[in-house]
Amino acid sequence: MLSVNTNMGAMVALQYLNNTNAQLQSTQNAINSGLKVATAKDDGATFAIAQDMRGDLAGYSAVTDSLHRAVSAVDVALSAGQSISDLLIQMKQKAAAASDQSLDTANREALNEDFTALRDQITSIISNAVFNGFNLIDGSTGQITALASSDGTRKITVQAENLGLSGSIVTISKTGSIITQSNASAMIATVEKSLTNVNSALARLSSGERKYSVQIDFVQKLSDTVSSGIGNLVDADMAKESARLQSLQVKQQLGVQALSIANTSPQIIMSLFR
Repeated sequence: MLSVNTNMGAMVALQYLNNTNAQLQSTQNAINSGLKVATAKDDGATFAIAQDMRGDLAGYSAVTDSLHRAVSAVDVALSAGQSISDLLIQMKQKAAAASDQSLDTANREALNEDFTALRDQITSIISNAVFNGFNLIDGSTGQITALASSDGTRKITVQAENLGLSGSIVTISKTGSIITQSNASAMIATVEKSLTNVNSALARLSSGERKYSVQIDFVQKLSDTVSSGIGNLVDADMAKESARLQSLQVKQQLGVQALSIANTSPQIIMSLFR
């Protein structure tokens, strides 16, 4: 039927052209963003799953930051503890030298000055072994805890060590000296015990630091896996989108031509009235 009011051919051609334009817009968005699912409008179910996974990924980032802070705090404590261990070795040397009965008073006093300077240096090192507000070797902090899971329910804790003078680890008195031969002889055993205790404390701190390091590696691998999973869900295949873009551009051109042809159909009616 020929009609000037209704052009079915043009209507059909316009529907196909609009559909092609919509697909072309979707493809262009995918190419621009690199995502086949950029918003909930693209695919609501997939977008929701991807958003949940992104939430987990953000949680893993917070876990990694927490673990790194804890590692740094323990590393500071280990460095300070190692310095204290080195000082104790020097103090043992001074005490051993001062225990020599043949030593005169002047030399023993000189050794005692060195000994007390090393003793006081222990306190100085401890007071400066602070990271992010945590001091794990001065007795002010019982432990340090870091996140181990993205939901915050699991944590890893490392116990602190008190390396202060007159303590259970460093048993040397805050006023300990080697001013006399008898003091020096007794101090040798005290320093040896303190040295053994400090090295044991360092071993415990090192084990704790290793727990954090292992967890950091695990969380990083887990984050990489989740990132890959999100990419599989929402990332666009650019090679596929490129081919699709060219195909749709051709269809668009053909659709415009088809619509143009359909729009000229009513002109046939004019020939009936000549």
